[in-house]
Amino acid sequence: MRINVTGVYVDDQEKALAFYTEVLGFVKKTDLPVGDARWLTVVSPDEPDGTELLLEPDTYPGVVELKQSMMEDGIPATSFAVDDVHAEAARLQASGVVFTQPPMASGPVNTAVFDDTCGNLLQIAGG
Repeated sequence: MRINVTGVYVDDQEKALAFYTEVLGFVKKTDLPVGDARWLTVVSPDEPDGTELLLEPDTYPGVVELKQSMMEDGIPATSFAVDDVHAEAARLQASGVVFTQPPMASGPVNTAVFDDTCGNLLQIAGG
């Protein structure tokens, strides 16, 4: 068994696609209409056949409240691996990304947390 697709709930799929591709550097993998929304996934350009991240609409009952609670409590919706947290944070900050937790040591790794502009906090972790 392996993880094939995981997701984050976003308030606007088009805005999310722009942020996750143009700012974070992922590439669009799948974009299919599903009712009023889309099955919209992105992948790492380094692993085009790897785990897909589903940019899922946050229209399900309770999801908006859950996202707001997680934001208020500073809890990331997911975490991405990077080689150098400090360098990646500097690159993202230069693109206007707002960090809620600057790079810091968290045990054996460094982490940082930022706002994805779509209602989530995201974490990067690595060296």
